[in-house]
Amino acid sequence: MSKAATPKKAGNNTLAAKLARLGLGRDADLVVHLPLRYEDETHITMVRDAEPGTPAQFEVEVIDSEISFRPRRQLLVKTRDVSGFLLLRFLNFYPNQQKVLQPGARLRVFGEPRPSFGSLLASELIHPRFHVVSDDEPLPAGLTPIYPTTAGLAQTVLRRLVQRALGRVELSDTLPESVRSRLGLMPLIDAIRLLHSPPTGSAISELESREHPAWQRVQFDELLAQQLSLRRAYRARRERGAPVLAGTGTLTQALLARLPFALTRAQQRVANEIAIDLAQPYPMQRLLQGDVGAGKTVVAALAMLQAVESGYQAALMAPTEILAEQHYRKLAAWLEPLGHKVAWFAGSVKKREREAMSSQVGAGDTALAVGTHALIEDGVVFPRLGLAIVDEQHRFGVRQRLALKEKGQFAHQLTMSATPIPRTLAMSVYADMDVSIIDELPPGRTPIATRLISETRRHEVVARVHAACREGRQAYWVCPLIEESETLQLKTAEETYARLVEALPDLAVGLIHGRLKGEEKAAIMAAFARNEIQVLVATTVIEVGVDVPNASLMVIEHAERFGLAQLHQLRGRVGRGTAASSCILIYAQPLGQIARARLKIIYENTDGFEIARQDLQLRGPGEFVGARQSGLPLLRYASLDDTERVAQAQAVADELLQHYPEAAQAHLARWLGSREELLKA
Repeated sequence: MSKAATPKKAGNNTLAAKLARLGLGRDADLVVHLPLRYEDETHITMVRDAEPGTPAQFEVEVIDSEISFRPRRQLLVKTRDVSGFLLLRFLNFYPNQQKVLQPGARLRVFGEPRPSFGSLLASELIHPRFHVVSDDEPLPAGLTPIYPTTAGLAQTVLRRLVQRALGRVELSDTLPESVRSRLGLMPLIDAIRLLHSPPTGSAISELESREHPAWQRVQFDELLAQQLSLRRAYRARRERGAPVLAGTGTLTQALLARLPFALTRAQQRVANEIAIDLAQPYPMQRLLQGDVGAGKTVVAALAMLQAVESGYQAALMAPTEILAEQHYRKLAAWLEPLGHKVAWFAGSVKKREREAMSSQVGAGDTALAVGTHALIEDGVVFPRLGLAIVDEQHRFGVRQRLALKEKGQFAHQLTMSATPIPRTLAMSVYADMDVSIIDELPPGRTPIATRLISETRRHEVVARVHAACREGRQAYWVCPLIEESETLQLKTAEETYARLVEALPDLAVGLIHGRLKGEEKAAIMAAFARNEIQVLVATTVIEVGVDVPNASLMVIEHAERFGLAQLHQLRGRVGRGTAASSCILIYAQPLGQIARARLKIIYENTDGFEIARQDLQLRGPGEFVGARQSGLPLLRYASLDDTERVAQAQAVADELLQHYPEAAQAHLARWLGSREELLKA
């Protein structure tokens, strides 16, 4: 085992606490905490040769130091060498820095020179790195690594800790020699030492290139750790016991007979995949993907009924009260006529009602429950939870998803997402899960025409909304912010609401946003569903789960500020009835390159999976899957869009688990440590 890297001392400002914020609790963690970039401190640049924008190191003497209060409090340090003068500017500084930076002090400073404004000196450095030097202090022989750090943890301290850890940790190679040679990878110890301590003469451009052989080895090892962890989690679930939810077919067939529509072939296929999983003696861990409006809720309802038929309970958790209530209303309408009450848990439910429902669920009298994170509160107990369903799972933290599943010992879990994941990414991100895809929309969904309109033509959009509502239809008008923002200068929901009330005096205009209480939001949505409100001004609180068939027009304000997944979700709120539907994207000029690309993609495509594929190319996989919330081991150096290397890592992961289990365990311990437990989610 690796020795502890830091003293076991409490407090938020101790060295141990600062390292913990970086996930550095062991020597082994420090060893694989690799540099972000490198700086060349191997030579001194004369002040007169300073080039604006080019980082350089100077050796100077302090000639004056003062605190200035114009325009804000800052420390100004005037320095010089034999060739000229240089100003050091510190906008944030500590008293001990001020003490060190006194006239006569000899410094080595590193930073990016820029022309000095408001000073007679030609150049200045803002917040340069510096240290006091003696006349005979040698220059470094190689490049200086710059590490990811946190407030209060200096690079010099981090470098010293890394070097000490390198001296204590035995960097044995966890890859069998035959595998390493086959893949053409350099030995790990050589790669790690080279990246931490670049040899003399190394070029920064080569070292910072992710094509460097040392980085190639690190990237592969990190991907291998991820795939080992996911595959091992998958195998571990298969070895656990779980309730066999074979069902009788009585309730599921009764529901299918009562539905006013027939399931699509895609819905039938994924419902059958889930039914087979539930009947196994090990926990199901399945992701159900489906585009906006593909009909995931009815598939979830069939799975819940199969659990009830088998004598178990089922619970569905959604991230927002609006989405959770939409599920509750649908499920109650479908399932309560079959003799099974659905319990409703949300923040807006009064305490007495919630306690009554908790009692019914806890006694086993109520088998079905729907709610927000209120479902996972301590007072809610499921004596026989057989199936846990989490909708829009990426919106929940890892711990929240775990909390619902752990309400039942080894319950089956179904996670649902209307944010499509490209197939190649799903293969790597969800290697510990089985994936079902509803790739077909129900018949009757009307095509949605998408229009891009500059904000200078807003009056035309208002006229379009008025005309649609006068014909008996309804409209959404979505804004990205609730209140004024001096920095973003966006049209706000409250401001837009006031303007539309004035511009549309013959229509009822409503306003809904996340700061309203649950019962207020529910009342507004109910009024909109009854057509008592014709125009609903909203924030993205309506992004998912809202189903009002009479709404045929979606207006999205400042569309350039939204992500593609959000735009696609919002557009999917219309087109649910028989009337032709439209989505108008209002944008502000000038458009940046990324914003222009996003709007082009959403304008040209209606297929969620194609949008997701292009979104992946735009954003990269880490941001796309929301890795920090997914429970996926975070990739610091590798990339999931390197499909060839991901495929290699998958194959080697299976090989190690089967033939070299001890090497697999050592590899996981080095790269993940205790973080592997998050994969249980």
